[in-house]
Amino acid sequence: MAGLTAKNIKDAIIMKLSKYSLLAIVFFSCGASASVTLAGTRIVYEEDKKEANISVTNQDHNSPVLIQTWVESFSPEDKKEVPFVVTPPLFRLEPEQDNIIRVIYSGGNLPQHKESIYWLSVRSIPSTKKSKENKLLITVQNKIKLFYRPKTLSRDEAIDAYKKIHFSLKGKTLEAKNPSPFYVSFYSVSIDGKEVKEVDMIAPQSTKKWLLPQEAHGKEIKWQAINDYGGVTRAISAPL
Repeated sequence: MAGLTAKNIKDAIIMKLSKYSLLAIVFFSCGASASVTLAGTRIVYEEDKKEANISVTNQDHNSPVLIQTWVESFSPEDKKEVPFVVTPPLFRLEPEQDNIIRVIYSGGNLPQHKESIYWLSVRSIPSTKKSKENKLLITVQNKIKLFYRPKTLSRDEAIDAYKKIHFSLKGKTLEAKNPSPFYVSFYSVSIDGKEVKEVDMIAPQSTKKWLLPQEAHGKEIKWQAINDYGGVTRAISAPL
């Protein structure tokens, strides 16, 4: 695989796909869309493993699809080369069939004291019959979070990371501090039974703020997170 990078593979696939006269792309940030589904909402790549994988299924009863896969930076502003290769990068998926997508770490200087995060993108392109007419192909792109976990961090620590979040009130905002080396994805956060809107994820060793819900007096906070497998943790309550 000398000289083969994720960028080289993606560029070659884009050139191959450019034969289509018009391509419309619809983006989704996880799970399932149209007839193509993924077997999870996230992947945790543990450094001491050779690969991480996830199953993709074509649930359509009649039509095959073309599947394109790659890993990209979590932030659009991050232009550094992604240290992952996905295989197969391009394949045909028959009706009612599934296939395994493998993510392989290609090496790099990722932090060893905390997790790193990327997107795994899976694009499905519908099949079409040959025709001289220009056609609009509606493709669908699923994106799920890919967490890279260095071997210095244990799974048990990851399980308990959400319990270590510290919440405090700062005027009309709720401040959360994550002292752990793990990303914590919230499932729900509420104050005095009032849901805090737009809570999402907090990065390792960082702080995040949200507006307080109306009529919340700030006496008690309750929160749940999403674990490595996409499940929901038990609720934690604490006084504010």
